[in-house]
Amino acid sequence: MATKRKSKGAYMISAVAEMYQIHPQTLRLYEREGLLRPSRSDGNTRLYTDEDLERLEFILNLARDLGVNMAGIAIVLQMRERMEEMNRQMQGFVDYVRTEMLTRMQQQAPQPGLVPFRRPVKLNKDKE
Repeated sequence: MATKRKSKGAYMISAVAEMYQIHPQTLRLYEREGLLRPSRSDGNTRLYTDEDLERLEFILNLARDLGVNMAGIAIVLQMRERMEEMNRQMQGFVDYVRTEMLTRMQQQAPQPGLVPFRRPVKLNKDKE
């Protein structure tokens, strides 16, 4: 479900409801169920960011196109968040390993004037 969004910023509940052709009460229900977390203005008006709208599109896709109920949507969203966190942790680990490898390779650099000798590796012991 692609929706045209031209600007960055925050959208009020009525604008979001109109953009996605849903009732404002549906958005309030999604918030009560913890599926959406719009920010609030000083006057306590709900403000939906572009990230909120992306999440809403995902929720609507699950509900409308796939027929997933509220409990299922909550589970899918939790799993998605956990996977994103695991991905961040894995990327951090990869970055750490890369840094360690580069540091160790630099520490083991050959001394000037010495040329490392490499013997050919025999892959098959039967042939000599």
